[in-house]
Amino acid sequence: MHVAVAGGTGTAGRYTLGALAAAGHEAVSLSRREGVDVVTGAGLASALAGAEVIVDATNTATRKRPAATAFFTGVTRQLQELGRQAGVRRLVLLSIVGAERVPYGYYQAKVAQEEAALQGLLPVSIVRATQFHELAGQLVRRARFGPVALAPRMVVQPIAAKAVGEMLAEVATAADPPERAEVAGPEREYFPDMAQALLHRLGARVMVLPFSLRGDAGPAVQGGALLPAEEVDKRGPTFAEWLEGDGPEAPFGS
Repeated sequence: MHVAVAGGTGTAGRYTLGALAAAGHEAVSLSRREGVDVVTGAGLASALAGAEVIVDATNTATRKRPAATAFFTGVTRQLQELGRQAGVRRLVLLSIVGAERVPYGYYQAKVAQEEAALQGLLPVSIVRATQFHELAGQLVRRARFGPVALAPRMVVQPIAAKAVGEMLAEVATAADPPERAEVAGPEREYFPDMAQALLHRLGARVMVLPFSLRGDAGPAVQGGALLPAEEVDKRGPTFAEWLEGDGPEAPFGS
């Protein structure tokens, strides 16, 4: 099968490409590195030639609702419109477990993206995942101030991005794909503890200070709004196993 992966150089997208290739499928990355801009649509039509399915694993660094919503919905509409013109049969969208339960700009933008996808021209499979193991390192990098790093108070059930990429590849190539699916890691974690364990694993002499997200988002994520249902598809490794195995890609220093 020929699958195009938007955000193919990102955290989940690169693993999706790898899983597709390992399973013998033809996979192409839609990213600026390959001369494709999924925001403006530049180069997108030609890159989609021959594709049967699109996986949308794009992401944005902004956490502000207006900007994040504009990005996610704009990209999804571009993929829907140009995908239909190219003969694509289906769109697979990566989203977040519990996004509708958290009044926070980024999560609200992902809900808007889901709605835009469902209103589009192509049939859609929405794959919701919990927070990636990799998120601990990403947030610590952004919020480290010398010997101190900030981490939000959240109860999560994190999953390795590689497992999410494999799930996206499976749904993209399934003979009878689900309209919705959720995937999570095996164990619940307290996010500040994840961040501290990561820093310890890297040998960084940094202390993690927990903080609460503003407004109603803080109590929501502390109370488990981002946790999946009990019957969710659980995929390893655990966070501790991931730290000892694949783990973070770059040290933080001491």
